[in-house]
Amino acid sequence: LSTDKMEYLKPVILQVLTPQCYDEFFVNFNFFHVECLKAALSKGLGLGIIAGSVLVKVPQILKLFNAKSGEGINLTAIFMELFAISANMAYSYRNEFPFSSWGEGFFLAVQTALVAALVLLYGSGPGKAALSFLACFSAGLALMLSPLAPMQLLWLFQASIVPIIVVSKMIQAVANYRQGGTGQLSAVTIFLLTGGAAARIFTSIQETGDSMMILTYVVSTFVNCVIAAQVIYYWNSGKSAK
Repeated sequence: LSTDKMEYLKPVILQVLTPQCYDEFFVNFNFFHVECLKAALSKGLGLGIIAGSVLVKVPQILKLFNAKSGEGINLTAIFMELFAISANMAYSYRNEFPFSSWGEGFFLAVQTALVAALVLLYGSGPGKAALSFLACFSAGLALMLSPLAPMQLLWLFQASIVPIIVVSKMIQAVANYRQGGTGQLSAVTIFLLTGGAAARIFTSIQETGDSMMILTYVVSTFVNCVIAAQVIYYWNSGKSAK
């Protein structure tokens, strides 16, 4: 590429690379600079995860909507997962971590809230329960993101995410086992969440260095693998599996 074209593309490239790494790659032509390669990979993975998160739970939402049923989806587990996602997002936002290290949290929170609302709608009938839930969730998330929520409280929320993730996923895993199938759980969504959590281990190490964040994604990857394994195991199972 010519110098003029590189200058034109520089603002875009700097969304992934630091100015120092830009110089290493495109001024010094040192394409094997280890730290810059790691940083670029981390930033690229982070942005890719965020892009994928925009639609990651859409298959689950569509499956619920088309079936008009929340069969097989444990509402308690969904509520716990939603709290974990929201707390992690608020903790990261208030600590001013790079958006590429947590941005998918916003899209996951919105989509998970919609999943919970649909399960409430199809489970309880009247739409008031679903609307009330969405209103309470929106107010609670806004409060956590605002300066009104003390950082000490957000740290405690973040620390509680690990046991919450384990309990919520195990509740769903036990429910799957008892019913001999995964019901309306979307295999696409489960596999994408598992891959995203695994990639976040690397990006958290690289971009935040926060041990609590890293531990959260290690545990999340493990428990998501448990659910993914059940999806594969029950793939072709019918009622006889019960």
